[in-house]
Amino acid sequence: MTRYLPIALLAAAALWWFATLPSPAPTPGPAPAPVPAGELSLVGLATGDTAATDLTTIGTLAEEVAEAIAWDGTQVAPKFTTGAQFDALRVAAREWRCRGASVGKRQPNVAKAIGDYLTKKLGTSGGPVDAAARAAWVAALREVGRACREAVQ
Repeated sequence: MTRYLPIALLAAAALWWFATLPSPAPTPGPAPAPVPAGELSLVGLATGDTAATDLTTIGTLAEEVAEAIAWDGTQVAPKFTTGAQFDALRVAAREWRCRGASVGKRQPNVAKAIGDYLTKKLGTSGGPVDAAARAAWVAALREVGRACREAVQ
């Protein structure tokens, strides 16, 4: 039994030596996929001292209105059933939040880009909306919110 003691000690020493070796540097994995750009970009369009605040206000309002429209659509008898009503809700929410001040006047390039985008995605009919049209409104307003966050960053 004592003749195996040196071999056991050598094996233990070898194990200890291997265990204390520094780990090799991890092999870098593939770079994360870039976040795909959205359909709307507002980067560089807002100007002045209030640019970030204005974009945050616009984006937050757009997302809140999107959520209200989406929630309303889950009700047995939705209160908002036309594009004109959706737009009136959006305008009223903006007026209430901004107390009548016009962010669009301070940020005309942003207002034009958002207006063009909403017209392109939603049209101008203002008529009755079905589930698909409601979903398009929600998606478009969420995209405005996303674009505003992107522009602030």
